[in-house]
Amino acid sequence: MLSKKTGLLHINLGTPESPEPKDVGNYLREFLMDPLVIDIPFLVRWLLVKCLIVPRRSFQSSRLYKKIWTEQGSPLLVYTRSLSRKVQTELGEGFVVLPAMRYGKPSIAESLKALREAGVARLVALPLYPQYSLAASESSIAEFNRQAELILPGVPRHTVPAFYDHEAYLNAVAEVSQPHLKKAEKILFSFHGIPERHVKKTDLTGKHCLTSPNCCDSIGEANKNCYRAQSYATARALASKLGLDPKDWEVGFQSRLSGTPWIRPYSDAFYEDLPKSGTKRLTVLTPSFVADCLETLEEVQIRGDESFREAGGEKLTLVPSLNDHDAWTKAVVKIATAGLSVEHTP
Repeated sequence: MLSKKTGLLHINLGTPESPEPKDVGNYLREFLMDPLVIDIPFLVRWLLVKCLIVPRRSFQSSRLYKKIWTEQGSPLLVYTRSLSRKVQTELGEGFVVLPAMRYGKPSIAESLKALREAGVARLVALPLYPQYSLAASESSIAEFNRQAELILPGVPRHTVPAFYDHEAYLNAVAEVSQPHLKKAEKILFSFHGIPERHVKKTDLTGKHCLTSPNCCDSIGEANKNCYRAQSYATARALASKLGLDPKDWEVGFQSRLSGTPWIRPYSDAFYEDLPKSGTKRLTVLTPSFVADCLETLEEVQIRGDESFREAGGEKLTLVPSLNDHDAWTKAVVKIATAGLSVEHTP
């Protein structure tokens, strides 16, 4: 018989099981073969991923992962697991809180089976992506629903929407960031990039997104699911909470791939251009990442700092992601339970 417990899944994107080329290749294949990630015909995607991208990038990415790997494992998985344990403590016995990875382990299916064993009566999925995107949010939601229908059919389920403007999330980012801003000359809010075509696919009118320089200045019906617009909204809200003057901060998008247009402006362009205009110390916040990972620790903290110094800067400082910070733990409780009729014992 089902208990009255609620199963809460913290879904993050994923990570290789190890930094070795074989495991990195397995992860890349699973990730890049998702039609919501590379949205081209299957045969073309299969040839591109398995014959071109993975054979080359497995070894390249392996070298990068080895730079940020810890004794406990992948930082993203270590922090996500720790967050789940802390949220479990906050929510108490009425919940079973588990991490799940969209790609890699523990998979969504594995975590749902564990929740089935725990006899949960309701499911809540929290995709740990503040801003909505097809490649991360929608893919995770689709997989959660598909697996839940197979593993826990008939059990009521709820998916927490993107929380880019949730006060608890914004307050947590502000609290974590504040101590690192004292010596900053310029702040860069660096969000993960996505292809322009992904943005256009979420435009409900087909006439708004990326059609003008100010298309992301506000959010309305046409762009309510636009990743770029939500990123700018997050940056504006954080700048207000942190008391930043408009001239003191910029927004950039990182982690782009070649072959197709990606949303602009590019974060790495700021690393090269800001020193030329006199900025010697740059502080980077990465609000689309709630756990430190390859894209923050290697791409920003290591390579970003190198690029900034080579261009004439003195120091690039990466603000830590929310990780398992106490403020983020409490924010997750608020975000995950908002609108639910639940009882928990903090």
